[in-house]
Amino acid sequence: MFTIGDFARHGRVSVRMLRHYDATGLLHPDHVDPATGYRRYGAAQLARLNRVIALKDLGFTLQQVRAIVDAEVGAEELRGMLRLRQAELEAAMAEAAARLVQVEARLRAIESEGQMPTDDVVIKSVPAVRVAELTATAASFGPEDIGPVIGPLYDRLFALLAAAGTAPAGPGIAYYEDAPEGGGAILVHAAVQVAAPLQEGAFRVLDLPPLPRAATIVHRGSMDSVLPTAQTLARWIDTHGHDPSGYPREVNLECPADRTAWVTELQTPLTAL
Repeated sequence: MFTIGDFARHGRVSVRMLRHYDATGLLHPDHVDPATGYRRYGAAQLARLNRVIALKDLGFTLQQVRAIVDAEVGAEELRGMLRLRQAELEAAMAEAAARLVQVEARLRAIESEGQMPTDDVVIKSVPAVRVAELTATAASFGPEDIGPVIGPLYDRLFALLAAAGTAPAGPGIAYYEDAPEGGGAILVHAAVQVAAPLQEGAFRVLDLPPLPRAATIVHRGSMDSVLPTAQTLARWIDTHGHDPSGYPREVNLECPADRTAWVTELQTPLTAL
Protein backbone atom coordinates (compact mmCIF):
# COMPACT_ATOMS: atom_id res chain seq x y z
CA MET A 1 0.00 0.00 0.00
CA PHE A 2 1.05 3.60 -0.52
CA THR A 3 1.50 6.39 1.95
CA ILE A 4 -0.61 9.44 1.22
CA GLY A 5 2.45 11.17 -0.23
CA ASP A 6 3.27 8.29 -2.56
CA PHE A 7 -0.35 7.94 -3.65
CA ALA A 8 -0.54 11.69 -4.33
CA ARG A 9 2.55 11.45 -6.55
CA HIS A 10 1.17 8.46 -8.48
CA GLY A 11 -2.17 10.18 -8.88
CA ARG A 12 -0.62 13.53 -9.80
CA VAL A 13 -2.61 15.38 -7.14
CA SER A 14 -1.72 17.17 -3.94
CA VAL A 15 -1.76 15.64 -0.47
CA ARG A 16 -4.05 18.46 0.57
CA MET A 17 -6.55 17.46 -2.12
CA LEU A 18 -6.51 13.83 -0.98
CA ARG A 19 -7.23 14.92 2.58
CA HIS A 20 -10.11 17.05 1.28
CA TYR A 21 -11.53 14.13 -0.69
CA ASP A 22 -11.30 11.97 2.41
CA ALA A 23 -13.14 14.59 4.48
CA THR A 24 -15.92 14.96 1.91
CA GLY A 25 -16.34 11.21 1.39
CA LEU A 26 -15.16 11.21 -2.19
CA LEU A 27 -12.12 8.99 -1.64
CA HIS A 28 -11.35 7.38 1.71
CA PRO A 29 -7.98 5.68 2.23
CA ASP A 30 -7.98 1.91 2.29
CA HIS A 31 -6.53 1.93 5.76
CA VAL A 32 -5.97 4.44 8.55
CA ASP A 33 -3.55 3.50 11.33
CA PRO A 34 -5.56 3.90 14.56
CA ALA A 35 -2.43 4.79 16.52
CA THR A 36 -0.78 7.29 14.19
CA GLY A 37 -3.65 8.34 11.91
CA TYR A 38 -1.45 7.66 8.86
CA ARG A 39 -3.46 7.06 5.70
CA ARG A 40 -2.68 4.19 3.34
CA TYR A 41 -4.01 3.83 -0.19
CA GLY A 42 -4.13 0.89 -2.58
CA ALA A 43 -3.22 1.06 -6.27
CA ALA A 44 -6.77 0.03 -7.17
CA GLN A 45 -7.98 3.37 -5.76
CA LEU A 46 -6.28 5.21 -8.60
CA ALA A 47 -9.28 4.25 -10.76
CA ARG A 48 -11.67 6.09 -8.44
CA LEU A 49 -9.28 9.03 -8.16
CA ASN A 50 -9.10 9.32 -11.95
CA ARG A 51 -12.90 9.43 -12.15
CA VAL A 52 -13.14 12.04 -9.42
CA ILE A 53 -10.61 14.33 -11.08
CA ALA A 54 -12.11 13.89 -14.56
CA LEU A 55 -15.64 14.66 -13.37
CA LYS A 56 -14.49 17.64 -11.31
CA ASP A 57 -12.64 19.06 -14.31
CA LEU A 58 -15.77 18.58 -16.40
CA GLY A 59 -17.50 21.06 -14.12
CA PHE A 60 -19.52 18.80 -11.83
CA THR A 61 -19.91 19.77 -8.19
CA LEU A 62 -18.26 17.53 -5.60
CA GLN A 63 -21.70 16.29 -4.55
CA GLN A 64 -22.49 15.35 -8.15
CA VAL A 65 -19.07 13.74 -8.54
CA ARG A 66 -19.67 11.54 -5.52
CA ALA A 67 -23.08 10.41 -6.79
CA ILE A 68 -21.68 9.58 -10.24
CA VAL A 69 -18.62 7.75 -8.91
CA ASP A 70 -20.68 5.79 -6.40
CA ALA A 71 -22.89 4.70 -9.29
CA GLU A 72 -19.77 3.14 -10.83
CA VAL A 73 -20.02 4.96 -14.13
CA GLY A 74 -17.94 3.25 -16.81
CA ALA A 75 -15.25 4.67 -19.05
CA GLU A 76 -17.55 4.89 -22.08
CA GLU A 77 -20.13 6.92 -20.17
CA LEU A 78 -17.39 9.22 -18.92
CA ARG A 79 -16.20 9.60 -22.51
CA GLY A 80 -19.72 10.65 -23.49
CA MET A 81 -19.77 13.22 -20.68
CA LEU A 82 -16.42 14.51 -21.92
CA ARG A 83 -17.72 14.91 -25.48
CA LEU A 84 -20.79 16.76 -24.24
CA ARG A 85 -18.73 19.05 -22.04
CA GLN A 86 -16.27 19.64 -24.86
CA ALA A 87 -19.10 20.73 -27.15
CA GLU A 88 -20.47 23.05 -24.46
CA LEU A 89 -17.07 24.63 -23.89
CA GLU A 90 -16.45 25.07 -27.62
CA ALA A 91 -19.84 26.75 -28.02
CA ALA A 92 -19.10 29.04 -25.07
CA MET A 93 -15.69 29.92 -26.52
CA ALA A 94 -17.20 30.67 -29.91
CA GLU A 95 -19.85 32.86 -28.29
CA ALA A 96 -17.24 34.72 -26.25
CA ALA A 97 -15.06 35.22 -29.34
CA ALA A 98 -18.03 36.58 -31.31
CA ARG A 99 -18.87 38.94 -28.44
CA LEU A 100 -15.30 40.25 -28.40
CA VAL A 101 -15.49 40.89 -32.14
CA GLN A 102 -18.63 42.95 -31.63
CA VAL A 103 -17.03 44.89 -28.76
CA GLU A 104 -14.09 45.63 -31.05
CA ALA A 105 -16.51 46.86 -33.74
CA ARG A 106 -18.23 49.15 -31.24
CA LEU A 107 -14.88 50.52 -30.09
CA ARG A 108 -13.88 51.21 -33.69
CA ALA A 109 -17.17 52.99 -34.23
CA ILE A 110 -16.49 55.13 -31.15
CA GLU A 111 -12.92 55.87 -32.21
CA SER A 112 -13.95 56.79 -35.75
CA GLU A 113 -16.84 59.10 -34.85
CA GLY A 114 -16.63 62.03 -37.22
CA GLN A 115 -13.36 60.76 -38.69
CA MET A 116 -14.34 58.21 -41.33
CA PRO A 117 -14.39 59.74 -44.82
CA THR A 118 -17.83 60.14 -46.36
CA ASP A 119 -16.61 60.91 -49.89
CA ASP A 120 -17.39 57.32 -50.86
CA VAL A 121 -21.11 57.70 -50.14
CA VAL A 122 -22.99 57.72 -53.42
CA ILE A 123 -26.68 58.14 -54.15
CA LYS A 124 -27.77 55.98 -57.04
CA SER A 125 -30.65 53.94 -58.38
CA VAL A 126 -30.52 50.16 -58.01
CA PRO A 127 -32.27 48.13 -60.72
CA ALA A 128 -34.56 45.19 -60.09
CA VAL A 129 -32.81 41.82 -60.01
CA ARG A 130 -33.98 38.23 -60.06
CA VAL A 131 -32.82 36.25 -57.02
CA ALA A 132 -33.18 32.88 -55.37
CA GLU A 133 -33.48 33.13 -51.63
CA LEU A 134 -34.01 31.42 -48.32
CA THR A 135 -35.56 33.19 -45.35
CA ALA A 136 -35.42 32.79 -41.60
CA THR A 137 -36.10 34.88 -38.51
CA ALA A 138 -33.47 36.44 -36.24
CA ALA A 139 -34.18 37.70 -32.74
CA SER A 140 -32.91 41.19 -33.55
CA PHE A 141 -30.92 43.22 -36.08
CA GLY A 142 -27.86 42.93 -33.86
CA PRO A 143 -24.90 41.17 -35.49
CA GLU A 144 -24.88 38.60 -32.69
CA ASP A 145 -28.35 37.49 -33.87
CA ILE A 146 -28.01 38.05 -37.63
CA GLY A 147 -24.68 36.24 -38.10
CA PRO A 148 -25.76 32.80 -36.79
CA VAL A 149 -28.87 32.95 -39.00
CA ILE A 150 -27.60 34.28 -42.33
CA GLY A 151 -24.46 32.14 -42.57
CA PRO A 152 -26.28 28.78 -42.50
CA LEU A 153 -28.95 30.19 -44.85
CA TYR A 154 -26.34 30.95 -47.51
CA ASP A 155 -24.63 27.58 -47.01
CA ARG A 156 -27.94 25.81 -47.59
CA LEU A 157 -28.94 28.07 -50.50
CA PHE A 158 -25.71 27.45 -52.43
CA ALA A 159 -26.01 23.71 -51.80
CA LEU A 160 -29.59 23.71 -53.12
CA LEU A 161 -28.60 25.69 -56.21
CA ALA A 162 -25.74 23.30 -56.89
CA ALA A 163 -28.07 20.32 -56.51
CA ALA A 164 -30.42 21.98 -59.00
CA GLY A 165 -27.55 22.40 -61.46
CA THR A 166 -27.70 26.19 -61.23
CA ALA A 167 -24.83 28.56 -60.57
CA PRO A 168 -25.32 32.10 -59.21
CA ALA A 169 -25.44 34.73 -61.94
CA GLY A 170 -24.35 37.58 -59.70
CA PRO A 171 -23.56 38.60 -56.14
CA GLY A 172 -25.29 37.60 -52.95
CA ILE A 173 -27.80 40.16 -51.68
CA ALA A 174 -28.87 40.09 -48.05
CA TYR A 175 -31.88 42.17 -47.11
CA TYR A 176 -34.03 42.52 -44.04
CA GLU A 177 -37.49 43.50 -42.84
CA ASP A 178 -39.38 43.52 -39.59
CA ALA A 179 -40.82 40.10 -38.82
CA PRO A 180 -44.63 39.83 -38.66
CA GLU A 181 -44.51 38.65 -35.06
CA GLY A 182 -42.92 41.93 -33.98
CA GLY A 183 -40.99 42.20 -30.76
CA GLY A 184 -37.87 43.36 -32.58
CA ALA A 185 -37.56 40.14 -34.58
CA ILE A 186 -36.09 40.44 -38.07
CA LEU A 187 -36.92 38.53 -41.23
CA VAL A 188 -33.56 37.67 -42.80
CA HIS A 189 -33.44 37.11 -46.57
CA ALA A 190 -30.30 35.38 -47.88
CA ALA A 191 -30.52 35.90 -51.64
CA VAL A 192 -28.27 35.51 -54.65
CA GLN A 193 -28.72 36.77 -58.19
CA VAL A 194 -29.76 34.05 -60.65
CA ALA A 195 -30.49 33.90 -64.37
CA ALA A 196 -34.11 33.69 -65.49
CA PRO A 197 -35.96 31.45 -65.95
CA LEU A 198 -35.38 29.28 -62.92
CA GLN A 199 -37.83 26.85 -61.39
CA GLU A 200 -38.37 27.15 -57.68
CA GLY A 201 -37.32 24.26 -55.50
CA ALA A 202 -36.69 24.36 -51.79
CA PHE A 203 -35.79 28.01 -52.35
CA ARG A 204 -37.92 30.93 -53.50
CA VAL A 205 -37.33 32.76 -56.79
CA LEU A 206 -38.46 36.38 -57.08
CA ASP A 207 -37.68 39.72 -58.65
CA LEU A 208 -36.19 41.94 -55.99
CA PRO A 209 -37.75 45.36 -56.62
CA PRO A 210 -35.60 48.31 -57.70
CA LEU A 211 -34.46 51.03 -55.34
CA PRO A 212 -35.12 54.35 -57.13
CA ARG A 213 -32.80 56.14 -54.70
CA ALA A 214 -30.30 54.52 -52.38
CA ALA A 215 -27.41 55.90 -50.38
CA THR A 216 -24.53 53.48 -50.83
CA ILE A 217 -21.11 52.91 -49.34
CA VAL A 218 -18.55 50.13 -49.78
CA HIS A 219 -17.39 48.22 -46.72
CA ARG A 220 -14.09 46.34 -46.87
CA GLY A 221 -13.64 43.57 -44.35
CA SER A 222 -15.68 41.00 -42.49
CA MET A 223 -19.32 41.80 -41.89
CA ASP A 224 -18.55 41.31 -38.21
CA SER A 225 -16.77 44.69 -38.42
CA VAL A 226 -19.38 46.52 -40.53
CA LEU A 227 -20.70 48.74 -37.73
CA PRO A 228 -18.39 51.77 -38.25
CA THR A 229 -19.12 51.77 -41.99
CA ALA A 230 -22.86 51.39 -41.47
CA GLN A 231 -22.94 54.22 -38.94
CA THR A 232 -20.87 56.46 -41.23
CA LEU A 233 -23.54 55.94 -43.88
CA ALA A 234 -26.29 56.68 -41.34
CA ARG A 235 -24.59 59.94 -40.28
CA TRP A 236 -24.18 60.99 -43.91
CA ILE A 237 -27.86 60.35 -44.61
CA ASP A 238 -28.92 62.41 -41.61
CA THR A 239 -26.42 65.23 -42.25
CA HIS A 240 -27.60 65.64 -45.83
CA GLY A 241 -31.28 65.73 -44.87
CA HIS A 242 -32.34 62.41 -46.38
CA ASP A 243 -34.83 59.97 -44.89
CA PRO A 244 -34.12 56.23 -44.98
CA SER A 245 -37.04 54.01 -45.87
CA GLY A 246 -35.96 50.59 -44.64
CA TYR A 247 -33.09 48.36 -43.71
CA PRO A 248 -29.95 48.50 -45.89
CA ARG A 249 -29.29 45.80 -48.43
CA GLU A 250 -25.89 44.12 -48.32
CA VAL A 251 -24.48 43.26 -51.75
CA ASN A 252 -21.53 40.86 -51.55
CA LEU A 253 -19.20 42.14 -54.27
CA GLU A 254 -16.24 39.97 -53.27
CA CYS A 255 -16.35 37.03 -50.85
CA PRO A 256 -12.97 35.23 -50.76
CA ALA A 257 -12.21 32.59 -48.16
CA ASP A 258 -10.44 35.25 -46.08
CA ARG A 259 -13.39 37.10 -44.55
CA THR A 260 -11.23 40.14 -43.80
CA ALA A 261 -10.87 40.63 -47.57
CA TRP A 262 -14.63 40.76 -48.24
CA VAL A 263 -16.02 43.72 -50.17
CA THR A 264 -19.67 44.56 -49.49
CA GLU A 265 -21.81 47.44 -50.70
CA LEU A 266 -24.41 48.74 -48.27
CA GLN A 267 -27.48 50.16 -49.98
CA THR A 268 -29.89 52.13 -47.79
CA PRO A 269 -33.16 52.98 -49.59
CA LEU A 270 -34.19 56.64 -49.37
CA THR A 271 -37.65 58.12 -49.48
CA ALA A 272 -38.63 59.85 -52.73
CA LEU A 273 -37.87 63.54 -53.05
